Amino acid sequence: MLTAINPKLPMRNKAITREFYIKQLGFQEFGVADFEGYLMVQKDAIEIHFFEFPTIDPNENYGQVYIRTDDIDQLYQAFLANKTILHPAGHLQLKPWGQKEFSILDPDNNLLTFGQSV
Repeated sequence: MLTAINPKLPMRNKAITREFYIKQLGFQEFGVADFEGYLMVQKDAIEIHFFEFPTIDPNENYGQVYIRTDDIDQLYQAFLANKTILHPAGHLQLKPWGQKEFSILDPDNNLLTFGQSV
């Protein structure tokens, strides 16, 4: 019966979060209303929601999302071409558990890991 999951991550500043996900990662804003303190973005079949948490310390934020893709190499190259900063340990790698993965941090230190089974 379950059909989808849409993670909700904290954000300090809606304008900064919106710009990062739209300009850096190629998401689009989702929804017809601009709700105060709330943001929804989508890319392909992925939807991520954000709630305003202006006092969160990014160094203490452990929000994480694992996003599966069917073309990890193309996505990685697209992010590099857009000058998206990768997580310091998040360059594209083949992991021992059979996934090819890379990771980035958003402006609020939410970790986004992208992976593809190999």
